[in-house]
Amino acid sequence: MHITQAPNRHRFPASIISHTVWLYHRFNNSYRDVQEQMAYRGIILSHETVRFWCYKFVVYFQDVISKRERKPTAPSS
Repeated sequence: MHITQAPNRHRFPASIISHTVWLYHRFNNSYRDVQEQMAYRGIILSHETVRFWCYKFVVYFQDVISKRERKPTAPSS
């Protein structure tokens, strides 16, 4: 669930990027909600940055995304 390598050419460290993407996918927040939550923690970034990170680093968070999806159930008889 974490980014293992330091992302190249990014302003923020991997831990902040990882936490931001995790917030978006785990709690189903909007990009602007995640932006506001990070600003509350003293990290100023735009919602477009959150969108870009979520698109670029989604492969690291497949386990979080798959847990959120509903699993099919057998119909009751």
